[in-house]
Parts: sequence; C-alpha cells; structure tokens
Amino acid sequence: MKDFARSDNPAVQAQLDRLAALSVPDGRLGLETIRALLARLGDPQDRLPPVFHVAGTNGKGSTCAFLRAMLEADGKRVHVATSPHLVRYNERIRIAGKLIEDAQLAALLAEVLDAGADLNPSFFEVTIAATFLAFAREPADACVIEVGLGGRFDATNVLGPQVLAACGIAALGLDHERFLLAPEPDVPSQPLARIAFEKAGIAKPGVPLVTLSYPEGATLEIERAALAREALLAMRGQGWHASSTETGLHYADEHGEIALPLPALPGAHQAENAALAIAMLRHQDRVSVSRDAMAQGLRTATWPARLQRLPASPMTGAREVWVDGGHNPSAGEALARHFAGQRVHLILGMLANKDPRALVDPLQGSIASIAAVPVPGHDHHAPKVFGPDARAAETVGEALDALPEDGLPVLIAGSLYLAGEVLRLTDEIPG
Repeated sequence: MKDFARSDNPAVQAQLDRLAALSVPDGRLGLETIRALLARLGDPQDRLPPVFHVAGTNGKGSTCAFLRAMLEADGKRVHVATSPHLVRYNERIRIAGKLIEDAQLAALLAEVLDAGADLNPSFFEVTIAATFLAFAREPADACVIEVGLGGRFDATNVLGPQVLAACGIAALGLDHERFLLAPEPDVPSQPLARIAFEKAGIAKPGVPLVTLSYPEGATLEIERAALAREALLAMRGQGWHASSTETGLHYADEHGEIALPLPALPGAHQAENAALAIAMLRHQDRVSVSRDAMAQGLRTATWPARLQRLPASPMTGAREVWVDGGHNPSAGEALARHFAGQRVHLILGMLANKDPRALVDPLQGSIASIAAVPVPGHDHHAPKVFGPDARAAETVGEALDALPEDGLPVLIAGSLYLAGEVLRLTDEIPG
C-alpha cells in the first residue's frame, strides 16, 4: 500500500520522498522482507519494553488510545505506534509520551532506508522498522502498537512472545477486502471468518489473546488460531464480561469486578473499546495498572478524528461540526447510533476503492443533506454514487458555506485522509 506524507522539515521531507518512491511487487505476502530488514538493524523488535499489540477492523486505534491513557495515568513511560497519520507523519511514532522530533525521525528513516536499499521494502515496513529502532533505543515501561492492516502478514507481526504483554482484537468488519479477502488456499471462505483468521494471526504462544465477542464463524477461527498457537484466549462473554449504563462501565473477570466511569470519547461504541483495553491490562502480568489509573485513563483518553467535535474556527463558524475518519459499514453503524433521533448534514469524501454506501445507508434516517467533496491527493467517488440528492462541493469549506442556518449538526466523514485535511485547516493538528 502507498501512503502520502509531507513535512515542513526539509530533512524529513527528503526521507519521505525516498519512502514515496518505494514500490512493492503486487500481491507480495509474508514477513520475510521486514524480518530481513530488522536483522540488518540488530533485531530491535526483540529488545522492546512489554508490548500491547492490537488488531481489529474498527476500534483498534481507540483501544490503543485507552491503553496509552491508562498506562500513563499510572505513571508509566509509554511508546505508541499507530497508523495512519492524519496531518504529520510524526504522529505514527510517539516516544515516551511525545511525538518523535523531526531531527530524530529524519535520521531514523535514513538509517532504515539505507540498510534496506536492496530489499525493496514497503512504506509500512520501513515505518515499522524505524519505529521499533526508536523504541528499542529509548527506555520505557510499555509499548502500545497498532496493527496496520490485517494481522497475519502485517509488518508489526514480527513481535515475539518475549516482548508481548498481551495481544488484543477489537471489532471485526469488512474492510481492505482486496488484501484481506484475496483468494488463497486453505483459508476460510466466509468473509467475516476470513477477517477473523487474518486478525488472529497475531496470536503468540503463552501470550494472552484478549478479544471481543463475534458471530459464530469468526469466533471459531479465533479459537482455532489461539489453540494452534498456544495463546491464552480471553474472549468477552467467556474470559471476561463488561456492560455499560448511562452512568458507568462495569467490568468483571476471574480477578473480580470493578466499576469505572464511562469513557470521555464520544460514541456508545467507545465503551466496547475501553472494555477491551481494560481486559488486556487485567489479563497480563508484565505491567501493573491500578483501578484508579484505569478510571483516569477513561476520562482523559483522546483519539483525533474519531467522532471529534471541532471547536469554532473561521472555517466552521459557530456550527456544531463533527469529523470522523470512518469509511466502512461498521463505522457507518457506529455513526448512525451516535446520531440516532436527530438530523445531520453529511459532508462526505470517500476513496474510490471504498464502498460508497458504507456510511450513507446506515445513516439514511438521519441525513438532512449530502455534500460530496474530493479527498485531496487521492482518487475519490463522484457525488452521484451517494444518491440523487447529493450535491458537489470543491472543498469542505465550500460545502459548509452552502449549508442553511438551521442549527443542525454537521458530520464530515468518509476518509481519514479527508479528516486529516480538515484538522489541518482548522488548526487541530494532533500533538
């Protein structure tokens, strides 16, 4: 997969230009290249602080945000690797609580690109190698690492049992079908079961594999993977339980029951992601986190462009404007639950390789209007695919200016790339 990254720092941009020039043989699968690259760098993935490794179709980034917030609330130094970035490439690598500095980033990328010049690594493989190198060189108490795509063949899946505190699988859904549903012998044929099979590829011997609950076919694949890899499976409804009310989150497992506040991140689905993070912490013994730290983390966790309400700005004015990077049917269902019972103006920009109905169909009962906008720098869907009433706008600003002054909220959604552009334009750059 290609990505697009720009930097105001000339030294960083020089390395990003080298990243952008990389090409990967179409259809290449496996971890051989990332392993070879890391070997040349001294295998930094084997020298990391205890790692929380999180996969999933939706919610894995939020789960990582909760893990980070809870660990830091307990006074821990935490390295975090997430993807994609929204505005700056630096967002992918957080060292002991702070985004990587430009000078360090430029040097790391140059070191990795030079080491693997003849290996033809991908954008993501270079990024992960640089990330692991940075994390191995800076002391910390824990690492939180988000899977990029899938799990089985994701570059982060070189992590071994010796560094893993726990692995987690968040919500499952259909996304990246071209890669995760590609024909292959001896794999599940049912789509969601195949997705589960790919995500469960992160399971490791003796390491807790903590998951949500899923439909029967997906559950079976995760159980098979855990058994085959001798992972310690803790699935919601079996190894642990959680429920939420309007006032709080109740969690229970073999270690006891705890009452916690609801997460501050908006959206009912965030209680699910928070519960998974709690379960991951409670099913491992490498890093201790108190109940009070968990509660504080729930209150303080932030995750940009996931149902993020934007403050007033010259572009948004005084309107209630939300931005969300969701782009698949599961994300559409979560947005529909959040806006249930109210009308919302939808400003939508989606990549051409995404299902154009993924958000429109679940939100149908709430949509007051649809404006289709381009996703800067990417092939995107034309307005007509969103329905006969969808109108075109050249920019998000133009779409906002054309809305009536009716007091209805506005949702900007459909792509994390679009969300990142909106955050840049409103000066809400993640830090």
